[in-house]
This record gives sequence, structure tokens and C-alpha cells, in this order.
Amino acid sequence: MLAQRILTAALLVPLVVGGVLFLPTFWVGLFFAAVILLGAWEWARLSKISTPLWKSVFLLLMAMMLGMAATMSSNFNLNYGVLAVATTGWLLGAALLFCIKKIEKISLEPNPLRVAVGFLVLLPCWIALVFLHGSGEEGPVLVIFVLVLIWASDSCAYFAGRRWGRVKLAPVISPGKTREGAYGALVGAVICGVILAYLKPDLGGLLVTIPLCILTCLVSIEGDLFESLIKRQADVKDSGNLLPGHGGILDRIDSVTAAAPVFVFGLMLLGADA
Repeated sequence: MLAQRILTAALLVPLVVGGVLFLPTFWVGLFFAAVILLGAWEWARLSKISTPLWKSVFLLLMAMMLGMAATMSSNFNLNYGVLAVATTGWLLGAALLFCIKKIEKISLEPNPLRVAVGFLVLLPCWIALVFLHGSGEEGPVLVIFVLVLIWASDSCAYFAGRRWGRVKLAPVISPGKTREGAYGALVGAVICGVILAYLKPDLGGLLVTIPLCILTCLVSIEGDLFESLIKRQADVKDSGNLLPGHGGILDRIDSVTAAAPVFVFGLMLLGADA
């Protein structure tokens, strides 16, 4: 399993990094849209939409929403509003997530509320990444940075959890995650905060970049836990099987869906000029 994970990552990471750095925003947006639509197909499964027809309808609606967002991808005020709402939702959701004491399995019938949440989870992520990529010369580098921040935090959490993990972080939702792993993720976030201060000195230095990276890291953990909750309610282990060793697309982008809107909204608040 570990070998499969490493091989899949070794193949995908260079493609993603190279595409983000060297392709125009239009093509990067199309690539991210394809990822979001694959995630939406898996979300339909988690929402108990089992028939191909209704899955296709959900996918079509998601594609239409992405198309509408694309026509307004350079509108700062509109994107600011969308990302402000998304950030508020993730911050409020964190408190609710840790209040869960028991997980109820959802019925076999399609869940309309779950379907609606899919739009709120997936669309702001696409908007954040595409807006950031097209925001200036440093945009592509900042997109890579937020992805590296999430990957580094996740890796630090994994190794710290394996080495020192004792206390469960959210045992009802994800028994494998530990507080020690979360502390490891925060160490990774601090290191990334130092790097961001070097990349973007105009943000205000370490006293700004480190808290921004820590907050982004914490929300990325929330995104991971939220998808774990959704899978447990749907009674499935993985969101899909598209990526060998990793599960489905949602299993790989769960942290990004939460972290990207928060990070980009933080840059907007700081008046960053990418």
C-alpha cells in the first residue's frame, strides 16, 4: 500500500507542479475543473445518488456552476465574498465537528442536504486556486506554495503520529488521527510560514505568515476530518478507487477543499498583490 502511494504521488506531483507553474491560468483552471468534477462524481456516491442519470445531472450542475465561476474569475469583490463565506463556514464548522459524539449512518435514499454541501465544499476551492493562479506573476508559485503547505503538514502529521501518537484527536470520526500528529502538522506549517515570509515579504513578516500558515494547516485537518465523517456516514472506506494506494479523488483533495479558500482569503485580507 505504501509503495503504491509513493508511486502514485511520484507520478502525479511533477505533473501538477509543472502544469501549475508553466501553463496559462485558462488551462490550469480546466485541469482543476476536471479534478473537481471527478470529486463531484464521488460526492454523488457519498450522497447515495446511485443512478447514472442523477449522477450525471449533479455533474452537469457542478459543471455549470464552474462555468459561471470562470466568467467571474477575475472579479476581486465577488471572489472575496465567496471566499469570505467559505472561510466563515469552515471556521464555524470546526467547532461543530468536535462536538460529534455519535455517527449516524445515512439512509439508502439520496440526501439532498449532502448534495448541496458538495457545491459549498468543492466550488470555493476551485475559485480560490484559479483566482490565486491568475492574480499576478507570483500567482502560480503561491498556488504551489499552498499545495506544498498542505502536503508538508499532512506528511509531518503522518510521521509524528506514527512515532509519538498516543491521544486520539477525533476518535469518533477518525480513530487513526492523534493530537501528536496534529502537533507535527503545525511544525510543518511553521516551517512553511518562514518560507512564505521569504517569498512574500510584503505580507508583513513572520508575525503574519506563520499564523496564516498555522490557520490554513488547522483548517486542512478539518477538511480531512470532514470527509472522514461523510465517508463514515455513507459507510464507505474510500471515496473511490481512482488513485492506487490513495483511494479516490476526494481522499486526496479533502484538505485542499478546506485550506485553499482560507489561505487565499487570508491573502486578500492582507492586501497581498501577487
